[in-house]
Amino acid sequence: MAFDEHVDIEWLGRVDYQVAWDLQRATRDSLIEAKRATPKRIEPHVILGVEHPPVYTLGKNADQANLLADNAALDAIGARAVEIDRGGDITFHGPGQLVVYPILDLDRIFTDLGRYLRALEEAVIQTLDRYGVAAGRVEGRTGVWVGPDANGPERKICAMGIHCSRWVTTHGLALNVDTDLEYFSHIIPCGIADRGVTSLKAELSLQGKTESPDLATIFGQLVEQLAASLSLEVTWRQASKPQASATHERLRP
Repeated sequence: MAFDEHVDIEWLGRVDYQVAWDLQRATRDSLIEAKRATPKRIEPHVILGVEHPPVYTLGKNADQANLLADNAALDAIGARAVEIDRGGDITFHGPGQLVVYPILDLDRIFTDLGRYLRALEEAVIQTLDRYGVAAGRVEGRTGVWVGPDANGPERKICAMGIHCSRWVTTHGLALNVDTDLEYFSHIIPCGIADRGVTSLKAELSLQGKTESPDLATIFGQLVEQLAASLSLEVTWRQASKPQASATHERLRP
């Protein structure tokens, strides 16, 4: 199926948080400039996939008390804290976590942030389903959750926080794939003290599976799901489309 709107996809691999943030803002500014130009220019939407070194990000409404570590403690674990302009509270980004940054001009898709967040959540839910992990939503709490089930109450597997300027989005989602969950002990994740976090690897382990899903492969699956739901034609930049390994093929239903 051919769509009128195009999105450029790129897997960047391990990237410092500041570098990725600067790239997001430059891409956003270019999209805004293009649509304000006379005559108007049409530039493709962009979705970036990255993995960050350890960093805690605090959204514009974050409670500083939810960062439980001081600078010395952060130095000891090789992490830092950064205040940013997305919505939401505090979360962690680091090795083994897939971070997806859609920079989309919603003026050309739909101008409904709630619907956009639901589309992000659904792309994650459908991707996790491919690996046999049942995930869903919790009323009143953005993001994607696993449970409650025989292994305990609901636990967050994917955090979300976005920013929108002139209907162009930045920031996005962070899916714990093979993340060291100990990093979350230094914060109250997303300001939610009564629930824990989990990862795809942890949930697979509870099912007796020992596979370690690959971040790039999952990124490819997730963004193609998201693009289809937003009716966007996908183009991979720099031949960066990940190839699924035999292990990941076996994990699919």
